[in-house]
Amino acid sequence: MSGRFSTETLTGTEAVRAQRARILAELLDNVHDLADAGAAAIRAEVPTYAAQGGDFHADVRDQVVRHYRAKLAVLLEERPVTAADIAFVRRAAMRRARAGVPLADYINAYRIGQRLFWESLVERAGPTPAGREAALSLAVAQMRYCDFASTQAAYAYMEFQQYAAAESVRESRGLLETLLAGGTPTRGRELAAAQAHGLAPDARTPLLVAVAMLVEAPVTEAAGLNRDAEARHAACAALARTVGNGARTLSVVRQSEIVAVPVLGPGAEAGELCDRLQAVVGSLAGEGIRLALGVSTPVAGPAQIPQAYQEARAVLDFVPEEGGVAALPRLTPFQYLALRADDTARHLVDPRITALLEEDRARGGVLTATIRAFAAADLNLRTAAERLQIHPNTAQYRMRRIQQRTGRSLRSINDLVELLVAIALQDAVPTNDGRERLAAVTDEGRRRADVRSSHEPR
Repeated sequence: MSGRFSTETLTGTEAVRAQRARILAELLDNVHDLADAGAAAIRAEVPTYAAQGGDFHADVRDQVVRHYRAKLAVLLEERPVTAADIAFVRRAAMRRARAGVPLADYINAYRIGQRLFWESLVERAGPTPAGREAALSLAVAQMRYCDFASTQAAYAYMEFQQYAAAESVRESRGLLETLLAGGTPTRGRELAAAQAHGLAPDARTPLLVAVAMLVEAPVTEAAGLNRDAEARHAACAALARTVGNGARTLSVVRQSEIVAVPVLGPGAEAGELCDRLQAVVGSLAGEGIRLALGVSTPVAGPAQIPQAYQEARAVLDFVPEEGGVAALPRLTPFQYLALRADDTARHLVDPRITALLEEDRARGGVLTATIRAFAAADLNLRTAAERLQIHPNTAQYRMRRIQQRTGRSLRSINDLVELLVAIALQDAVPTNDGRERLAAVTDEGRRRADVRSSHEPR
């Protein structure tokens, strides 16, 4: 046999598989002792880390444990590492940047910890051929994890460092306060900052205001306050990149809230920006940062920012307790009024309609869907049936059932409006699933937008 090994041959044997499982199980059982050794090696080899205090060292050890557990999970499951596996990296990178640790030292510390992991893995492989081959079979996955994690760590570090540098100059915060007060930046750095963010006093480009707040319960401990501050700054940095294409979005941590003012570029749609904001909130949730985000209607130019800010604050009332996005551009005036309705409006609905809708919801909502489809199709039965993917006779049967149960004909504009109002009021009632309330109206808003765009000339 030559000195060159075939990985497929080595990893395909039962003996090698058994040794690989044994090595990883031993590492997992001793992960805390291994992390102690890794953290000690980092302190010994990186003077910047050695000079820090006890809380910093405890944080470093915790990160070593997290990395070792994440890597072992990837190796045991024989799959590629993903960003979700190492979501904890972002906040750690922010803490290192805030502590003044140079990026080179930060990456070096990470690599020292991973080197200790690999040395321990090789040591546990033992002298047997199967053990050595098992260690060799893990080498590529080990290197891929290290490359991916170090890249993500460096990116998060640089992202926060850039944000902190901008924040330290104070122009962004001062500019936002001026704009929220209805003022106009006229000179100096504040005016330059406004122009850099597309918010020059004479600009008439459409913009939105987004207001975000953490949804976690407040923590009074110092460590809890630090975690909240880190989460806000991470969210602020993410919102600053919302527009994309290299554009800078004014985004500022303002006490307990985050305020962002994204400007819509040429050809950009408010709905598309709302989708990007939704993606940002979802990505942050994967990192353990849960936000409630309110988005205003589009306004023309910085002079209307105070009005847009009030809209974004008000619409936060629509966000479920577990967080999410409430975006006014996704709502029609009709849906907005339904969400704002009080109990009196619901009492005005005919009890027969209420009974039918409640029963229909329990059975899957086919009659409600028929009412909506018929209205969206401009009272065209055949078109409504096509969108529902049912036969026109079935749609006709459903319409007769609705009329029999409620006394309302879908072909009467007044009756149809009354049914749609009742449906909207029902959608706006909080349920056991807090997301259902907002999802019902925003999904309907998207369907209406799709219908409008399908009718536009191309």
